[in-house]
Amino acid sequence: MPKFDLDAIRGGTEKPGIPDAVFAMPPGMTIRYDQPADDIRDFITGYHVYGLRNVAPAGQVDWFLPATANIRVAFAADPIEVRIGRRVFNPLPQASLFGPTSHALRATTHGGLMIGFGISALGWARLTRDSAGAVHNRIVPLGQAWGGGFADRLVELLSQTDGEHLVKPLLDELLRPMLRVPHRDEPAIRALIALLAIDGPVDIATISDRMNLSGHTLRRISVRYFGLSPKLLLMRARFLRSFMRMIAQGQGYDGLLIDPSYCDVSHFLRDANRFLGMTPRRFLAMNTPFLRASVQARAAVLGTPTQALHAFDWAHGLAGGN
Repeated sequence: MPKFDLDAIRGGTEKPGIPDAVFAMPPGMTIRYDQPADDIRDFITGYHVYGLRNVAPAGQVDWFLPATANIRVAFAADPIEVRIGRRVFNPLPQASLFGPTSHALRATTHGGLMIGFGISALGWARLTRDSAGAVHNRIVPLGQAWGGGFADRLVELLSQTDGEHLVKPLLDELLRPMLRVPHRDEPAIRALIALLAIDGPVDIATISDRMNLSGHTLRRISVRYFGLSPKLLLMRARFLRSFMRMIAQGQGYDGLLIDPSYCDVSHFLRDANRFLGMTPRRFLAMNTPFLRASVQARAAVLGTPTQALHAFDWAHGLAGGN
């Protein structure tokens, strides 16, 4: 296991003035987020480290919201079980590719470290020729997905870290050469990312018109790089925009916070069952310390409280995003 002092892991230090309270966790739990280097942050949504110790024999259960693709390396003494909807992944491979998800993720862990990074649709386009749709709601061994050479190198690299501050520079250096070549579909991907971040209609015809793309091309872009059909992708974004407002408010379920494109509250509740597998009220009532801490820390360090709504900086992208 890397020689981390779990008590010293803090949220990313790239933004000055972030109070320590942003990264406060219950005893035995630690979290850290870091912003990737400027030249790759359109492609990598952030670096994260989760630490857990002194766990009960039955393990600790944590829930996480639907997200984009992630690569994660686990350093744990006991197996980790992850459930995505009805799919169960047990034991979790040490180095894993988590595909884009449209269902909340339930993880049962027994202590250790999880180090990883999120991949935006732009990053997926530059990193692999495979379709993100092939790993929708799935977790696969990283070596199987992208080749054993990269997986072995990543595990070895992270195994040698001797402090939490080394994760960011090591991953920046590893990923930068892999992300140098632009992809021809990037203008369309960027346009769709921007539309996902704002309240508004979710019908495919409107989105196709705004992007000046045929329905066929929109579907290809959506499935290939985002991993979901256009309809499901837009529904997920609409639901998460609404649900994140409820989490941020901190007072439980509030129907007044739902996206204006919902017909009514029952419409929103159907989406909640689709993406959470339960009502919003039940989900918000659960003990989810890692989720709530990650929402706060991610917003402070990376500017967006949840990965699936991560939007690149248009000014940065236009100035030199390649």
